[in-house]
Amino acid sequence: MRCYLRPQNIKAISFDLDDTLYDNYPHILRAEEQLIQFLHQQYPLTQNWHFHDWRILKLQLLKQHPELAHDTSAARVATLEKGLAELGYSDAEAKLGAQAGLDCFYYHRSDFKVSNEVLKLLSELAKYYRLIGITNGNVDAKRIGLSDSFEFVLHPGNGVRMKPAKDMFDLACERLNIEHKQLLHVGDSMNADVKGARLAGCQSVWLNPSFGRVETIPITAILPHVEITALHGLAHLLLP
Repeated sequence: MRCYLRPQNIKAISFDLDDTLYDNYPHILRAEEQLIQFLHQQYPLTQNWHFHDWRILKLQLLKQHPELAHDTSAARVATLEKGLAELGYSDAEAKLGAQAGLDCFYYHRSDFKVSNEVLKLLSELAKYYRLIGITNGNVDAKRIGLSDSFEFVLHPGNGVRMKPAKDMFDLACERLNIEHKQLLHVGDSMNADVKGARLAGCQSVWLNPSFGRVETIPITAILPHVEITALHGLAHLLLP
């Protein structure tokens, strides 16, 4: 643990979800695989495209419609609908296929449970702090077992921008009825979590490494209040 700025007067803790409370990569990978299988079975013309083709189309749509970058579900639907139409399906078929594809992806993307170790830690922290989730992703927090841990979970979309934009931090503090400086945010991303929280006026804890993905602080980074190497470090930092 490294303390750069001493946390103080904490009323609530917000947690990033993906790659903070669990390793997100295998779940996303499986969901992508299941989506491709679904498309190949239900919309055979999609067998003419590879993952790279879908990726190029998504990047084109994000460039044309920057607002989609702040809503992962909307971006996926738009990409699927546009791709199905380009492959030769009618507008009605493309629209239905896009929604069905999202449903398939969303189901498999949330088809796991947060570990008992993490749930136990959250339960202990909840005795002293109000807990919420703030995520850029679209995981179903209830299905993965977090409904009893958090008062609510905020996602981007419908005009609410992704971290590091301060939108979700503002909404969180408003709903919690606390000052921004009384919210401590915990996350694995220096940009989305640490920078987002600090620019919003909140305190921050950086989980590093997150499943071995980050090891050093970028030279131009905004420092977190605290850097921890494992989630259970929060117990030593925050519990009496």
